[in-house]
Amino acid sequence: MKYVGEVPHEELATGERSTRNRVARSILDHGPSTVAELAGRLGLTQAAVRRHLDALTADNVVEPRDRRVYGTRTRGRPAKAFALTDCGRDAFDQSYDKLAVDALRWIAEREGGEQAVAAFARARIAAQSGAYRKAVEAAPPERRAEALAKALSADGYAATARSAPHPQQGEQLCQHHCPVAHAAEKFPQLCEAETEFFAELLGTHVQRLATIAHGDGVCTTFIPKTSKTTDNASVSTAGRNPA
Repeated sequence: MKYVGEVPHEELATGERSTRNRVARSILDHGPSTVAELAGRLGLTQAAVRRHLDALTADNVVEPRDRRVYGTRTRGRPAKAFALTDCGRDAFDQSYDKLAVDALRWIAEREGGEQAVAAFARARIAAQSGAYRKAVEAAPPERRAEALAKALSADGYAATARSAPHPQQGEQLCQHHCPVAHAAEKFPQLCEAETEFFAELLGTHVQRLATIAHGDGVCTTFIPKTSKTTDNASVSTAGRNPA
């Protein structure tokens, strides 16, 4: 990753730039993070993390956000979580976004509008599905979300699987990075096709709770613990936050 902004020579010599890149990368891999979380993961003091976050914020690489609270809200002011900005994500591996958007716009204008884009999105997922399907089918039912997360991570999505706020209800598949976020912002069919594929692959109705393309820090998909397979993979909320 290239650090956004000019850095004095003496700062480079002391490794400041490298540490700030580590801070940004940790946010990419784990999603919006508090100062305490970053300090624990990186082995830094909270004061050092704040100093690096101040510099990254000044260069529009990260931004502070109110952390979303699930379930019962506790007393006290919630800690701020720092998320990557669009500029920060661009510094990783989204250099082909404009080309992708231009290609999808051409498909929409020349080949049949939104339905043509949706068909392309499904075909794209189908072409990538082999490794995901193999990983999920090789895992026991209770480890399939984790297996899918590992397969997605291998494709650059920095994905994790964790228990939902109420574990008895299911799990959350979190994608902390999306290589096609800018394209998906303009063409939500990409998110919708992905959500449909997750439902088909896992054999259960799933619900997309948040997406990076929508402005959230993480793409979050809820996977119920016990649910009958449905023919409709949460199409009404795929790729968008629920109303």
